[in-house]
Amino acid sequence: MSKQKRFILQENEIPTQWYNIQADMVNKPMPPLNPGTHEPLKAEDLFPIFAEECAKQELDMEHAWIDIPEEVLEKYKFYRSTPLVRAYELEKALDTPAHIYFKNESVNPLGSHKVNSALPQCYYCKKQGVTNVTTETGAGQWGAALSYAAKVFGLEAAVYQVKISLHQKPYRSIMMRTFGATVEGSPSMSTRAGKDLITKDPTHPGSLGTAISEAIELAITTPNCKYTLGSVLSHVSLHQTVIGLEAEKQMEMAGEYPDTVIACFGGGSNFGGLAFPFMRHNLKDGKKTEFIAAEPNSCPKLTRGKFEYDFGDEAGYTPLLPMYTLGHDFKPANIHAGGLRYHGAGTIVSQLIKDGLMHGVDIPQLESFDAGVLFARTEGIIPAPESCHAIAATIREAKKCKESGEQKVILFNLSGHGLIDMTSYDSFINGDLRNYELSDEEIARNLENVPKVL
Repeated sequence: MSKQKRFILQENEIPTQWYNIQADMVNKPMPPLNPGTHEPLKAEDLFPIFAEECAKQELDMEHAWIDIPEEVLEKYKFYRSTPLVRAYELEKALDTPAHIYFKNESVNPLGSHKVNSALPQCYYCKKQGVTNVTTETGAGQWGAALSYAAKVFGLEAAVYQVKISLHQKPYRSIMMRTFGATVEGSPSMSTRAGKDLITKDPTHPGSLGTAISEAIELAITTPNCKYTLGSVLSHVSLHQTVIGLEAEKQMEMAGEYPDTVIACFGGGSNFGGLAFPFMRHNLKDGKKTEFIAAEPNSCPKLTRGKFEYDFGDEAGYTPLLPMYTLGHDFKPANIHAGGLRYHGAGTIVSQLIKDGLMHGVDIPQLESFDAGVLFARTEGIIPAPESCHAIAATIREAKKCKESGEQKVILFNLSGHGLIDMTSYDSFINGDLRNYELSDEEIARNLENVPKVL
């Protein structure tokens, strides 16, 4: 095998179906609940907010394989397949016997994996006759992807971007506006949810929870408008499984199979997208692959959160979701990995954590940037701050292999590039970044406001 070989599938090998892990789980995720009645939701309960097909996919526990619409598949072919790459130079720098592979989702024109779900969500909205879509975004990868997908299918898009991230990463909001979307920093004065938050805390930096509240409020008060989401919910992870399904075939081309699969974790979309297709072989075929979700230690819902029914947003507009949570009004630290600053985990991942089928690790901000710089200097790609967490977790595992002499195969997802995040690298190189620690008391305080359901 030559150095830096890139494994790329032919057009006719690109997946034509998404994989729905819920159908194969022994213990299904607990149902989302109506926050007023605490009754399990039906798909039609979600129709006022989401495209009807997305609502059906969200609660589908029966069908393991769901066809990708031909119109979406044609758009996927603009940029898929994405390459699987053996990270020889990173291995060399770490002096590890581990074989390290990464799935490079940064190569599409939007720069991250997010477009894999933006396209089908906008397609389903267009097919239903919807004219407007709205959403939230943290670091801006999802907002950029949604803005592009909306334009592809002739929809108008409105994006609420977490205020601190909008200031840290101004070029992503410019990308959104270039595609024709309107962009507001959240919390804003354009919604009741935003006004209430600003009244309580005029300097609120925003969170994904606040931005979700504003986007949902706009969707339910605007005629012919639907809300779209870039992570957390099950139908989003479903769309992202094109990543792992491609990686399966590419690992076969490489003649190896992963012992460990790693991805960064905010709400779970890129983790589920890479991990779930491989996890089905643990569930059905007796494989023993280890699955690791890497989150910031300043937002540690997987490692220090509590499994509860909680709202997905700060204002309490969403259904109650069974999740590992830090509390829906948790105010995350102003780290540069804006896409990981979310208080809760998706329902599928939360159940998998409960069942011991995967686990989380928390990564300090400085360790994540150390890892990102090493990756840039060895593999020539500057990763997004979110992806740096996956790289840091990969480096931890590779060092364990060096200590033990074990030759494991490690696969991680490079979910996006950092070319619009260079101010964060500048701050890191200049020594201006720091780690943020949460005390047990702070976490307990935030959890006090979680609805008492369990």
